[in-house]
Amino acid sequence: MNSIFLTSFWDVVVWIVIVWFWAMVIWMFITVFADIFRRRDLSGIAKAFWIFLIFILPLIGILIYFIARPADATAEQDAEIMAAQRRAMGYSATAEIEKGQQLLAAGTITQAEFDSIKARALQ
Repeated sequence: MNSIFLTSFWDVVVWIVIVWFWAMVIWMFITVFADIFRRRDLSGIAKAFWIFLIFILPLIGILIYFIARPADATAEQDAEIMAAQRRAMGYSATAEIEKGQQLLAAGTITQAEFDSIKARALQ
């Protein structure tokens, strides 16, 4: 008889946990690598050190990286990237405000809604 048919329920549960664990580890590697290469405040040597540490001590290296990583370093970079993407797509804050002003003049939106559009455009 084939051994595939001799698995128990708990064998299946164990395999699901193992696969989930490895998927989580791979996802953590991808996230940390993306974060390391995206950061501009790290030198090339520092990036190489973190990659080396993560390969030598995978789970401990990732944990140390997440603890030692400054939280605000990427928030500013993300805002810059979003602004660059908006400019590349032809987004203009003045054009957005003008559209809102036209809607306000036509009576389609209220003053509060216009202020909300203006604040969002100026971010």
